[in-house]
Amino acid sequence: MKHCVVIGGGVVGLTTAWALLERGHAVTLVERDGEVAQGASRANGGQLSYRYVSPLADAGVPLKALRWLLDPDGPLRFKPEASWAQWAWLVAFLRACRGPVNRRTTERLLALGAYSQASFARLQAEAQLGDTIALRSPGKLVVYRKPAEFARAAARVNGSGAEAALSHDDCVALEPALADSQATLAGGIFTPGEAVADCHAFCTELHARLRQHERFRGQLGARVDGFLTDLRGCVSGVCTDAGDVTADATILAAGLHSRALAASLGLKLPLYPLKGYSLTAPITPGQHRPPEVSVTDFERKILYARIGQDLRVAAMADLVGDDLGLDTGRLASLQRSVRATFPNAADYDRAKPWAGLRPATPTGAPIVGESGIPGLWLNVGHGALGFTFSFATANIVAELVSGRASPLPLEGLSL
Repeated sequence: MKHCVVIGGGVVGLTTAWALLERGHAVTLVERDGEVAQGASRANGGQLSYRYVSPLADAGVPLKALRWLLDPDGPLRFKPEASWAQWAWLVAFLRACRGPVNRRTTERLLALGAYSQASFARLQAEAQLGDTIALRSPGKLVVYRKPAEFARAAARVNGSGAEAALSHDDCVALEPALADSQATLAGGIFTPGEAVADCHAFCTELHARLRQHERFRGQLGARVDGFLTDLRGCVSGVCTDAGDVTADATILAAGLHSRALAASLGLKLPLYPLKGYSLTAPITPGQHRPPEVSVTDFERKILYARIGQDLRVAAMADLVGDDLGLDTGRLASLQRSVRATFPNAADYDRAKPWAGLRPATPTGAPIVGESGIPGLWLNVGHGALGFTFSFATANIVAELVSGRASPLPLEGLSL
């Protein structure tokens, strides 16, 4: 048995703690906030998209990005900074915007998604989280407005039954709430079995289960200021404002904050925040007609998911540094878009806005496993798919810490 310190109380850190406990280790979880899931796990899109994993970096994206920047309601905003991290990330992102790179990354993420789906099923069976996380598996419908974009997507449907290309009328038949939309759709791609859930509720419930475990100790409201190292340069624990914590293995799973913590050891993590927004709008039964299927508007990059009695709408990928402010212009833009697409789905006047920073790598693949510094392990860089991939990467790290081989090849997923 090892004593492991997990840095980070979001969905990635919490699932990592659970996976380590399952393998017989003792775990101390350190989170700087007074509650778990206060960062990117707080009010994200809630979609568990195991098979819709294509990364943002792809051929043609740089040209699309220029058009998005000129569109007041576009999914992208860019604020140049005098920051080495921003420009280095952008250069690496542009290098990854090639078809072959995208296809290789997508193949790896599809394997990661399938493993994550199986891992979540095992966790759900063991933790018995029940109805508290509003888990549903309605499938995912990606709708396309432009015929050329839809034709490209439909050409990739292989006929295996895992996906289906649908016409406009088929999309409306599958999801009647689309009949209220002002848009005429070119078509859609439907993937059955994809799920939605409340990520914040999941984190809260999992933390409650962790606290019941005799080998678990949580330190909320404790800020990690650095690492303990021995004479050989091995990481042997963490320094916090509540005292030092020694460990046999330290796992960095602190989202965007991982970048600064790793830098204190001379380790450069290629992470940059993609700022996203969400609206959580209440649904009144009998008055509103929300989409039951999980819907993604491909061109506008907007996700719609009914979570319990709320409609969660998540969108945008703003490259504006560490700014967590609620930009009123961006929120107004999101309101315009959702009211045009699903005008009768929820009470948008009472929607709760949120903004979060998603820690993304240039390729869109998370960084998992060895850091290159003995005693320190990485589980970072999940971008907008932290909820989806957390179950897989948690088990990968736990296996490696336990001295066993990774259950999946780590090519393209390691530092």
